[in-house]
Amino acid sequence: MKRVMLKLSGEALSGEKKTGFDEDTVRTVAKDVSALVKQGMEVGIVIGGGNFWRGRTSESIDRTKADQIGMLATVMNCIYVSEIFRSEGMMTSILTPFGIEGFTKLFSKDRANKYFSKGQVVFFAGGTGHPYFSTDTGVVLRAIEVDADMILLAKAVDGVYDSDPKSNPDARKYKSLTIEEVIEKKLQVVDLTASIMAMENRMPMRVFLLNGEHSIVKAVSGDFDGTEVTV
Repeated sequence: MKRVMLKLSGEALSGEKKTGFDEDTVRTVAKDVSALVKQGMEVGIVIGGGNFWRGRTSESIDRTKADQIGMLATVMNCIYVSEIFRSEGMMTSILTPFGIEGFTKLFSKDRANKYFSKGQVVFFAGGTGHPYFSTDTGVVLRAIEVDADMILLAKAVDGVYDSDPKSNPDARKYKSLTIEEVIEKKLQVVDLTASIMAMENRMPMRVFLLNGEHSIVKAVSGDFDGTEVTV
């Protein structure tokens, strides 16, 4: 495995506060990613915006505008996390599907590959750049575009369950399942659009708890306590 795409939950990065950032959590992520980079791994990162914005919360806000706010929340997240990564000695770049001159660079596959070749961690902010698409779709799209070997889904839950483990103490965690099963069983791994894209383009995923010890490194190695989603 040479190149991975890591999806970080915005909510997971906020720690116990549930909003904003928890620097200790972000720094732990940075140390794990740094270890992968030192091993020669190329790492792309997509971050959700749930620590700032959870979609349209008022009927007074148009859906398109609400989604645009969410896109900007992911940009803020990537700028912050990128700076923590830099403080840990890594080189980083942030790409967006729309222009934010002075803050980010415009996404292209060639530009992303150039940054990867220089040993940089590449942040893909702003989702797809269009409303009605989630960061789930964004991470699968970018993973396919840059020819990633796998998507790592770092969440606030330790894998994929047959029902919500927060409300059902008897929920069963899957050790592994196929993307077809995810779609058929309507499991909440990534949204349906992202699931279909992953299936059609044969993009495997690993789902795991972000706040575990060396969780990202273990997920890459395959020795992790989460769920393997095969294609």
